[in-house]
Amino acid sequence: MAFAQFKEEVAKEFGIPTQFQRFWLWAKRQNHTYRPNRPLCPQDEAHTVGQLKELVNKAHNAELKLFLEVELGLDLKPLPLPDKTREDIFLLFKLYEPEKEQLRYVGRLFVKASGRPQDILPKLKMLAGFSQDDDIELYEEIKFEPNVMCEYIDNRLLFRSCQLEDGDIICFQKSSKADSADRYRFPDVPSFLTYIRNRQVVHFRSLEKPKEDDFFLEMSKIFTYDQVVEKVAEKLGVDDPSKIRLTSHNCYSQQPKPQPIKYRGVERLLDMLIHYNQTSDILYYEVLDIPLPELQALKTLKVTYHHATKDEVSVHSIRLPKNSTVGDVLNDIKTKVELSHPNAELRLLEVFYHKIYKVFAPNEKIENINDQYWTLRAEEVPDEEKNLGPFDRLIHVYHFTKDTQNQTQVQNFGEPFFMVIREDETLSSIKERIQRKLKVPDEDFSKWKFAYISLGRPDYFEDSDTVALKFQRNMYGAWEQYLGLEHPDTAPRKAHTINQNRHSFERPVKIYN
Repeated sequence: MAFAQFKEEVAKEFGIPTQFQRFWLWAKRQNHTYRPNRPLCPQDEAHTVGQLKELVNKAHNAELKLFLEVELGLDLKPLPLPDKTREDIFLLFKLYEPEKEQLRYVGRLFVKASGRPQDILPKLKMLAGFSQDDDIELYEEIKFEPNVMCEYIDNRLLFRSCQLEDGDIICFQKSSKADSADRYRFPDVPSFLTYIRNRQVVHFRSLEKPKEDDFFLEMSKIFTYDQVVEKVAEKLGVDDPSKIRLTSHNCYSQQPKPQPIKYRGVERLLDMLIHYNQTSDILYYEVLDIPLPELQALKTLKVTYHHATKDEVSVHSIRLPKNSTVGDVLNDIKTKVELSHPNAELRLLEVFYHKIYKVFAPNEKIENINDQYWTLRAEEVPDEEKNLGPFDRLIHVYHFTKDTQNQTQVQNFGEPFFMVIREDETLSSIKERIQRKLKVPDEDFSKWKFAYISLGRPDYFEDSDTVALKFQRNMYGAWEQYLGLEHPDTAPRKAHTINQNRHSFERPVKIYN
């Protein structure tokens, strides 16, 4: 298409006759901004649009981008364009109004490089609709990415000394007054541009309801940690912002991250929102009962307590100094639960996927104990375990069923437990004790099968078999060798969770905080 024909098409589209059109080429500057660089000359317009694109674009198949300059009269009808000489600088102007928090384009002017900004102030006041008595201040909008750069322009300097060139953007406003910072959120052009560059709407969700947006706040990506929690506390009506704890969003799992944000653990809001190379707009919040700095000096463990004689499980949140021991945890639990007798001895177990993996030593520090993926279970130590004979065995006992898809695979379920077996005790005797312990009706129990299981392979017992012969004398260890109780899993199905033991009790559960 001939360029003259292109101008005719523009005239039809925008209602600007061809003689009133002037096209400028865009150029990418060193700071990666794009500005109108130079007007097309007659030689440029002698080419076709395709030829012009090839001439001005180094990148293959790049678009031809042009800026259309138009001069409008008071009646908004196009006027002949002023001539441009080498001495003229083509500038674009934006007006900022802090009371409206609005920055808008108001026009363009040609200025002489040897002139001064103060020479054009009357014209700018007229463009803005200001009184000629109003004082105004000018800023050059240099770049927006990756950070805002906007510099004040001294009205008394030459335009040439201000290093202004064709296509530069000048923002102006009424001069700031002493109380502007109190009256307006963004009293001047630089503060407003910084706000626009970093503006971020954040959707907040309660950590207890991680799928539901609770509220949203407009913030700045450069807000400090303190500013963020202050805004959240204000929204929630919490008097102490340090009682707000935030958790970042995992962009891949679409869930809260496992660990919350530590008190002043990040500098800026943006740090809270970035997950690897992705940026989220979701944060999760909690309202704590004590300030977060105090809480971080403590270790909180969720411990389930299994009553020795009652079919009852209670869940307790134990909060102690990080240098505390497992013994301290057990002593704290004793004050919260009903014991079978005043001198009962407790132990703490680590349960995962319905198997007991560890019995914690009373002197072990709690700081590194993880209750996010394992269930911590407290229970009384039975008297029979305290008085083991020289040939007795303490074994693991787990419930299992065969995999419906693969009969060679076993699936554990229910609550695992320890059991003392005697050296010459037969399965028949052990079965009686298991039935009494678990309170299983005769009709159901008659269908149960019993097997020695090592590495997932069951080896079934007969009633007359001596069970102890299969087991090593290894107290609490060898969790992959256990007495398996095969029977149907009649407990209600729960939704799959990371920790399959958590809240998977077959007995009534009471939760205490």
